[in-house]
Amino acid sequence: MKKWFIIVAVCSIFHIAEAQAPLYDENANAMQQITEAVARASQEHKYVLCQVGGNWCPWCIRFARFVQADTAISSIMANNYVYIHVNYSKANKNEQAMRYLGNPARFGFPVLVVLDEEGKVLHIQNSAYLEEGNSYSADKVKDCLQQWTPQAVHNLK
Repeated sequence: MKKWFIIVAVCSIFHIAEAQAPLYDENANAMQQITEAVARASQEHKYVLCQVGGNWCPWCIRFARFVQADTAISSIMANNYVYIHVNYSKANKNEQAMRYLGNPARFGFPVLVVLDEEGKVLHIQNSAYLEEGNSYSADKVKDCLQQWTPQAVHNLK
């Protein structure tokens, strides 16, 4: 019994530490983040996927963990996007970046913004449409991401 208690206690400590690791850098200059991501995307022939939200947002954390845990989704992202987390919080609303991204906060959080290799906003995605129950739908997320890959967009031109 004592052994199980210790195992549960250790697992709980790791779970709490993981939950507290910040996903968003609340002090980051979002415009600098975006500029660097666009430069990288241009070099790698990818687009930028900005996940706008904050550490205060449970759905923001949930989405980031969801896309990392699903190998098909994480593969789509790795092959097609430079993925960044753009902070929006009471302490740092990153107003210049929000204007640049087309005021995505109007859709709630998290909100996804796809930028092309030149930094032009291609799409703003309300993540509520990707939800399923208390999580996200793998099919909906995959479909959304695949519709905005460089290959998909360039084939439409």
